[in-house]
Formats: sequence, C-alpha cells, structure tokens
Amino acid sequence: MKKIAMVAFGGNALLRSGQKGTYQEQLANVEQTCEQLYNLLDQGYFLVIGHGNGPQVGTVMLQQEAGRQLFNLEAMPMDYCGAQTQGAIAYLIEQGMNRVLVRHGNRRRVVSLVTQVVVDKDDPMFRNPTKPVGPYYTREQAERFQAETGAVYREDPKGNGWRKVVASPKPVRINNLEIIRQLVEVGNIVITVGGGGIPVIENGGILSGVEAVIDKDLASALCASQIRADALFILTDVPKVYVNFRKPGERALDVITVEEAKRYLAEGHFTEGSMAPKVRAGIFFVENGGTECVITEAGQLDNPSCGTRIVRQ
Repeated sequence: MKKIAMVAFGGNALLRSGQKGTYQEQLANVEQTCEQLYNLLDQGYFLVIGHGNGPQVGTVMLQQEAGRQLFNLEAMPMDYCGAQTQGAIAYLIEQGMNRVLVRHGNRRRVVSLVTQVVVDKDDPMFRNPTKPVGPYYTREQAERFQAETGAVYREDPKGNGWRKVVASPKPVRINNLEIIRQLVEVGNIVITVGGGGIPVIENGGILSGVEAVIDKDLASALCASQIRADALFILTDVPKVYVNFRKPGERALDVITVEEAKRYLAEGHFTEGSMAPKVRAGIFFVENGGTECVITEAGQLDNPSCGTRIVRQ
C-alpha cells in the first residue's frame, strides 16, 4: 500500500543565519535538506513538499523598496510576491532534489505547482493584521506610506523600527487539490503550497489575490489532510518539541496525544511565531484524518522513530 508523507520546511532551510542569500548558498542548503528527505523515500513514502518563504519575500520587498527609491517603481502586491517566491523556491527544490535522485540512481520525477490557497474574505484576521513583512522604516516613513497606500504599519517590539503588517488568515481550500493527489499517487515528488500558498478569495468561482500571508505549517497540514496523507513531517531546527524549553525542568516530548498537545499549548509551553503554530498544525492534521504528525529537524529523518510525534491516542 502506498504511504504518503507531506513535508513542510521553513524558508530558513534555504537561507541560513549569517548568509547573504546568494543563489549558490540557497541551492547548497536545499540540496542538503533534500538529501535528508531522501530517507523518507527509503522508508517507502511518496512525498509532497511544502515550504516557507519568509526570508525570500523579505528580500523581494527590499528589492521593490530600492526600485521605488531609485526609479519610482510601484511595488507589487503581496499575492504577487508570494507567487514569485513560490515559483523561485520550487525551482531550487527541484534542482536540489533532482541532484539527490541522480546520485541515488532514482528515476522519480519532481513536479512543482504554483498553488493558490483560498481563504475566507470574512476571516477576523483581516480586521486585525499582525504578520510583519518587508523592511523596517522610521516612524515618519511608516506614517507616510500608510497615508499613501492604506497599508498598516506597526512598531517592532524589539525597537528595530516600523514594519508593514498583513493578515494571516486560516487556509480554507487548496486549489488544484485533485491534481496534487493524482501526481503523487503515480510516484511524482510534488512541491506545492509554497509559503503557505498564494492567498486568494473566491467570488462566484473567480479567485482574486489578497494582501495576506498564510501560515505554511497550517497550509501544509490542510493539504496533507485533504490528499489523505498518512504522515505530516514539520521540519524545524530542534530534534524534538520541549516543554519548559530552556527553563528549569526542560523535557523533550517523544509521543503525545492530541489532548496532551492541546494542554501544553494552553499552559503556554510553546512560543507564538515559533513552535506553537507547528503544534497547532500537527493537531489539525491528526484530528482531520492523519495518522501522526512528526516535528523534528531534517537531520533526524534517517531514524523512523525520530522527533516528537502527535497521535490520536
């Protein structure tokens, strides 16, 4: 019987701390990650890959800011930036995975889909945008841009300046879902919902992009659930999830139930913007038909029992 694994990894898997983000740096990073993903192929999984794009979208917005200052060029909207980076990152993953497949003598093909993800136009997050994107500005610049464009800018809590903030609505539906399922069932490695997907709203069957950012772990969980994947692997920079992380009583979690995961969330063990969204995505996947969600680092994937596993009971 075919086993399907959905794998989600962050945009930082391509752009590491201290690097400039050159093409060669990102390609080397993604190839290393793809080599580690090959362990899942050895374990009999068919693969679907989702990825983040936060650092890459930030770079695009910096480039647009330079174009605005030097040439008075109008900035592109967030959905366009998402599509641009989704396609570029998928290309890098295709390149990296193809090199790995050739090294292993594996003839499997890699297919990328620039994927739109439908969100609810009435999602409450649109009334309270909180997701910071793009470069930092002074207060005066932020106030001017807000007056000119209607975008919302807020001060960074760490005092680095002011940044544009957009909504982060929940994903409702993955576009072209049946095509994703068909491609993976015949053995292709499919790259989809990059950066959480391009956020769109639907009106009378017409999809229109919106200024928003979708959480890539939750979008991957939704995709995994809807294609009936057996497992969801969420890759991060630690081997397991911890309670009391970096505090007295720190403890790694091996296997936890959905109810235990919910309790730890309610007790505040997981940081927003870091581990909390990953745990929520794992809970969503298991509650919506998945067998297990594994949260770990890519280097652990050669161990079939790696990471923290969220299960039903």
